[in-house]
Amino acid sequence: MKATKLTDNEIAAALADLPRWEQTGNKLQRTYKFKNFVAALGWMVQAGMEAEKMDHHPNWSNVWNTVEVTLWTHEKDAITNLDIQLATKMEELAG
Repeated sequence: MKATKLTDNEIAAALADLPRWEQTGNKLQRTYKFKNFVAALGWMVQAGMEAEKMDHHPNWSNVWNTVEVTLWTHEKDAITNLDIQLATKMEELAG
């Protein structure tokens, strides 16, 4: 899958469908809270499998029930279509 850098308008339109995500400079960020560590870890495994399929990997950290996610396409140093696709998949998995 080819990464295509998005314009500010394209990012704003995509974020309208991803209301819990925020743009911070050239990155997308979101904090997920789960019932407990097992639920957080299970979601990370599922999201990680999807990221691997896309060959597009998040920067993230986990402390107990909280997962902090930052997405951007390193090779473009920008937000791309791949970041939006992965954020959308993460939302689906989080329910």
